[in-house]
Amino acid sequence: EGRAGILGLGSRDAVVRVTGIETREDRAVDFLTEVTEKMGAPAKVEAKMGDEAMNVELSGENMGMLIGHHGDTLDALQYLTSLVVNRGAEDYTRVVLDTEGYRDKRAKALAQLAERTAARAIRTGRVALEPMNPYERRILHTTLQDHPRVTTYSEGEEPYRRVIVVRK
Repeated sequence: EGRAGILGLGSRDAVVRVTGIETREDRAVDFLTEVTEKMGAPAKVEAKMGDEAMNVELSGENMGMLIGHHGDTLDALQYLTSLVVNRGAEDYTRVVLDTEGYRDKRAKALAQLAERTAARAIRTGRVALEPMNPYERRILHTTLQDHPRVTTYSEGEEPYRRVIVVRK
């Protein structure tokens, strides 16, 4: 509805601006859609808020390029997406980025590695694994935390921090 001027003279039409509220999921989808296109591996991006984190699933062709060696590229994309999603926010939302079920496959492979490493540590006394990111180290520690014959700890500085498995 317009505003009337003095004595009805000089009336003007009202201007209304409507802006949509961009959700964190929208930010994640927009960011990853643009980045994957620029990487030459365009992906369909779906983001859903879960109880503990925002789960983002990438699908499309050439997803191996987005995973990278031992998930390094996927981890980097997850970190960058987390920065975009949490920019200017008062509370922190954890972002978990996955494609082709890579995270579950990697967790299972790491659990198997932990068991093999425990057997080797029982024979030799001590085994040092290759450097890993905190997520992967946590999987190894968790897998072996109740093992009756070995214990684990981490040593070194990021990004060269590694898990050590020793006989009890």
